[in-house]
Amino acid sequence: MQLISADDVGRILDHHSLADALADAFRGGVVAPVRHHHTIKRASGTDSTMLLMPAWSDFSGSVSGNGYMGVKIATVSPDNNAVGKPAVMAVYLLSDGQTGEPLALIDGQSLTLWRTATASALAGRYLVREGATRMAMIGAGKLAAHLVRAHAAMHPLSHVTIWNRSRTNAEKLAAELESDSFSVDVTDDRESAIADADIISSATISPVPLVEGAWLKPGAHVDLVGAFTPQLRESDDDAVRKATLFVDTFDGALKEAGDLVQPIEAGTISRSDIAAELAMLCRGDHPGRTSEQEITLFKSTGASLEDFAAGCLVWEKFRTA
Repeated sequence: MQLISADDVGRILDHHSLADALADAFRGGVVAPVRHHHTIKRASGTDSTMLLMPAWSDFSGSVSGNGYMGVKIATVSPDNNAVGKPAVMAVYLLSDGQTGEPLALIDGQSLTLWRTATASALAGRYLVREGATRMAMIGAGKLAAHLVRAHAAMHPLSHVTIWNRSRTNAEKLAAELESDSFSVDVTDDRESAIADADIISSATISPVPLVEGAWLKPGAHVDLVGAFTPQLRESDDDAVRKATLFVDTFDGALKEAGDLVQPIEAGTISRSDIAAELAMLCRGDHPGRTSEQEITLFKSTGASLEDFAAGCLVWEKFRTA
């Protein structure tokens, strides 16, 4: 069994090949059961959570010819900040699809960052207005740089504006991106940043909306990656009313995405207002954006299918290098 590090993952992957692999997986051939949540009780401090995210396929095109099976094992320990460690830890175990022989143990944190950002970029292939050049990044966590670079790989971005509650962290992100092909600035004016943007990506754990529909210009695309519980929310009622709504998976979004769960429960929108999930876009069952003026919104909650597709691609590139 091979150990594949975070550096290996970053060296092996690129956004276009990963987006293609995700699209293939969404079109069919992957079995991805609902993820398992297990609460780990703590005598003191906040409880931890263990997540098990399995998936498998019988892809005959794999290196082994047997297909693969895989599982991401992730833990969420909110108190980790106190000891200088990330709250989320993860590994991905990829095995031979026929024998179950372990093939690789892949760094799960880097794999998650790559697949999450690239799933948004894949959705953007169908939903972002052609020729989009300006992006607003709301949030400056570890995922933010990945999201900016994933969208920049798909569209001719010339400028990115960053807003974050902590300006210091926003400036750190801007410094990280300063050698990329687009210009970057930091702002305290969230409204102006959003109103100017063709793509608005948000990756926060905000309990209150940060993206307001009144600020969205015609033709804008909203990419919501944070707010991964029903209690959190990054967009307001006006945004979800004005936009054509898309999700990565119906099952995940309708259960976990506060941006949709809350307005559906309040009667602001209905289940039928969600136009399509990502698999439907990839298969051509829905055309995606239908006009230059349409406002589109993509809500992602993550899926084990995405980890599986990314893990298989990493292994096949690593194995054949």
